[in-house]
Parts: sequence; structure tokens; C-alpha cells
Amino acid sequence: MDAKELRKKSLAELADELVKLRKEQFALRLQRSTGQMPKPDQFSKVRRNIARLKTVMREARTRPAGESK
Repeated sequence: MDAKELRKKSLAELADELVKLRKEQFALRLQRSTGQMPKPDQFSKVRRNIARLKTVMREARTRPAGESK
């Protein structure tokens, strides 16, 4: 997931993507707690994707309505 791709999406699409990533993060935590060891790097990848997504959402909300990048 690239920030350039995320900036092309609407706020509603970004919110849906955030829900999807949060569910994935929860599933990884659940797998770890039940003894099914997911790949350790997946935790940091999902966490970074969530942070990237939230940053783009904040940029979109603070950007004036007529301005586009």
C-alpha cells in the first residue's frame, strides 16, 4: 500500500480500508494468542499501514476543499 494510491481515494474508501486493516490486526493478535504463530513481520507491516492511512486521512480532512494534489 502506497501513500500515492491512498491519496487518490475518497474519505469513505479510506475509512473502509482502515476498518479492514484493524480487523487484520485483530486477527493477527488472535492468532498469536491462540498459539498459531503468524509471521512476526506482519505485525509491524499492518501497524505501519494503519499509521500511513490515518496520516493520509488527516491530510485529506485538513486540505481545503478546492485544493487537490
